Amino acid sequence: MPSKSRTTPVRRRVWNLGRLFVLLVALGATFAVFFLTAMRVTSRARDVEVPNVYGKSIDEARVLLAGRGLTVRVEDARRPDKAVPPDHVLSQEPAAGQIVRRQRAIRVRLSDGMRAAALPILTEFPERTAEITLEGDRIAVGYKAEIHSVDYKPGVVVSQDPPARQRAESVNLLINRSEGSRSYVVPDLIGTLGIRSADVMRSLGFRVAVAAEVPYPGLPPGIVVRQTPQPGFQIAANETITLEVSK
Repeated sequence: MPSKSRTTPVRRRVWNLGRLFVLLVALGATFAVFFLTAMRVTSRARDVEVPNVYGKSIDEARVLLAGRGLTVRVEDARRPDKAVPPDHVLSQEPAAGQIVRRQRAIRVRLSDGMRAAALPILTEFPERTAEITLEGDRIAVGYKAEIHSVDYKPGVVVSQDPPARQRAESVNLLINRSEGSRSYVVPDLIGTLGIRSADVMRSLGFRVAVAAEVPYPGLPPGIVVRQTPQPGFQIAANETITLEVSK
């Protein structure tokens, strides 16, 4: 009997400790749930959706963005646009509908209205760089002329018309091409005398080969019936023009 009386308090203490442990775990789990929920709510409270300010005046854009806890940063460069009046928002970054944190600065570019843009300096820039610059300013390329000169790097803009800083909706470019990139349009040799055409093309520096003689009823021998490349294709001077003549 004494041993049984001593065992009962031990069991009670173990049982009480177990219940305390379970209670602490439950309280910890509850605290974790509330903590995560509070963090999510706090995080969402700091996130806002960017409104659409396209076409709005800069004052209207500032008021609309300030209502969402956002600020405005106006880009110095402006672009001409026929649809958006001057001093109105032409583009924005981040775009409307994106989720950002409060106090984020929204970059906007304003329209310069229907006024033509001032032409940038394009000379000595690579052709592709000049094209990208013009696309960004919404200026069209009128036409391109080419020269082949060793005085300039291949593929660069040698001159522009109108010159830089003038206002225009389009600009003409003069591009330098290297000697190796010069190309020629293949003439139409079909129906001509093959030997004579080959001699003329060779005298101009082209390579010409008579590949085959094929039967072609109604034509005398030696008349060109097929050529490769076809008429109108562009080739370099060192490429071969292949002829097939009637048999």
